[in-house]
Amino acid sequence: MYRNDGFRELSRQECLRRLSQADVGRVVFTRDALPAVLPVNFLLEPDGAVLLRTSASSEMVRAVDGAVVAFEGDEVDAAAHTGWSVVVTGLASVVTDSTDHDRMKRVGPRSWVAWPDEVFVRIEPELVTGRELLGGRSMCGVPVSP
Repeated sequence: MYRNDGFRELSRQECLRRLSQADVGRVVFTRDALPAVLPVNFLLEPDGAVLLRTSASSEMVRAVDGAVVAFEGDEVDAAAHTGWSVVVTGLASVVTDSTDHDRMKRVGPRSWVAWPDEVFVRIEPELVTGRELLGGRSMCGVPVSP
């Protein structure tokens, strides 16, 4: 992030608080050596890990298991020129422990599409960054041009 670029940097705690309020995010990964981005619903665990629920046979699961990925969540008000964005970067892995899997089935994110072979993907929060734009004004108080 660049100083005085019109955004306020968020602390790790503030990032996780805001991300916990988001409904949908985007997982960013590599597919066939190219960047891929998929919108997903998710659950933020107390330790800041991002939890996804999807089909075991999905292309995304094969691409992210054991890979470093990014996860982004945000909230934007285009009319007011305000908003925030948080990015969690870390190692993604399919949850294989049966006790964890059973717990996640009870409290984890609910899939918007039911799959007979669902799995959970956990993204460890190695790097958590975020920024906010307040009312279309820079950190110096200068109006940001629409």
